[in-house]
Amino acid sequence: MEHRGINNGDGKRLNREEEEEEDEEEEEENGRGLDAWERAYADDRSWEALQEDEHGMLRPIDNKALHHAQYRRRLRTLASTSVGARIQKGLIRYLYIVVDLSRAAAEMDFKPSRMAVVAKQIEAFIREFFDQNPLSQVGLVTIKDGVAQCLTDLGGSPESHIKALMGKLECSGDSSLQNALDLVHDYLCQIPSYGHREVLIIYSALSTCDPGDIMETIQKCKKSKIRCSVIGLSAEMFICKYLCQETGGLYSVALDEGHLKELVLEHAPPPPAIAEFAIANLIKMGFPQRAAEGVVSICSCHKEAKFGGGYTCPRCKGRVCELPTECRICGLTLVSSPHLARSFHHLFPVTPFNDVSTSTFPNNPHHKLPKNCFGCQQNLRDPGGKPGPCVVCPNCKQHFCLDCDIYIHESLHNCPGCESFRQSKAASGTMEE
Repeated sequence: MEHRGINNGDGKRLNREEEEEEDEEEEEENGRGLDAWERAYADDRSWEALQEDEHGMLRPIDNKALHHAQYRRRLRTLASTSVGARIQKGLIRYLYIVVDLSRAAAEMDFKPSRMAVVAKQIEAFIREFFDQNPLSQVGLVTIKDGVAQCLTDLGGSPESHIKALMGKLECSGDSSLQNALDLVHDYLCQIPSYGHREVLIIYSALSTCDPGDIMETIQKCKKSKIRCSVIGLSAEMFICKYLCQETGGLYSVALDEGHLKELVLEHAPPPPAIAEFAIANLIKMGFPQRAAEGVVSICSCHKEAKFGGGYTCPRCKGRVCELPTECRICGLTLVSSPHLARSFHHLFPVTPFNDVSTSTFPNNPHHKLPKNCFGCQQNLRDPGGKPGPCVVCPNCKQHFCLDCDIYIHESLHNCPGCESFRQSKAASGTMEE
């Protein structure tokens, strides 16, 4: 009896080992046996899954990630457009980006480090910000060793901001949220009433070492109509959430590098205007002329003599290096006509395109999918002749591929089909006259 019991125990142990081996094999087959950092790079071996298109060119088999990314961007465009139809937006923004460079930014949960990933995303954000907000200005503030330091003043040159940030990427000490808020408050209080005051804080630490009562500082920012938004890299903090709730900003915590990129770029389009700023008023602006190339003049921005280039203020004839900016001598806002034209699309955005259901074309002979995209003339069908994913403009009924959809709504800001229809209509009216 004892010998039989021992055999039963051995049999149960062997069965358990066999089941564990089978579970490990299943996990390896499904990719679940990989570590977290291995799963993040599992999809990068795209060269193992390639096929040829109708022209003999190689393309990846699975475009699911690309389609999902495009779909998320279309959803954000749809949401911002639907809101923009009813709510006025601020086109002249003064934004300070606060970067936490405390010792917490040296953590390596983001590869290669939080500091490197944040610097990369801020560089992309600054370029996208000036592309969508040509009349706005940006400044940089860093926090380390418990002290907030202004890295760059408000300006309209993305290259100067990026160069200054890349030269100061050093982590040390604690972070102080109150010192950063006090610093940007002193700068933004000097902004004219028509400007929209904003602060974007990218916070890595889980604590804040403040010299006083931070609640008073938050109320001071709220009274000055400064909109504060925070993107956390660690975990949710009550003080950051409270700051955003009181000032009308957004608070979110990034899960990974891709999620951080999405959260940062969400702040590029202009937010809804505060009720007190939504009142229409006139703003004095000057349109400076390009200075001659062979002339030496004193630059009012850098307080030094420069040879050629730059712009001349139409009021005081002072020289500035870049646009848009404010003249340091007379205080006139200096812009160029292309800046005003590029701000126009926020007031009248392109209508979101509708998704085309490819399953309806084989069953409905009255609705036939065009062969090529109206924008780029690429084939809208798969190599097998089946309809591929596409969208249609609700106004002109022209079909576009997903790449053109994103380009039209995020860069071009005009529908080619609608514009060609207007031009043909205007040409026919001229011939009738």
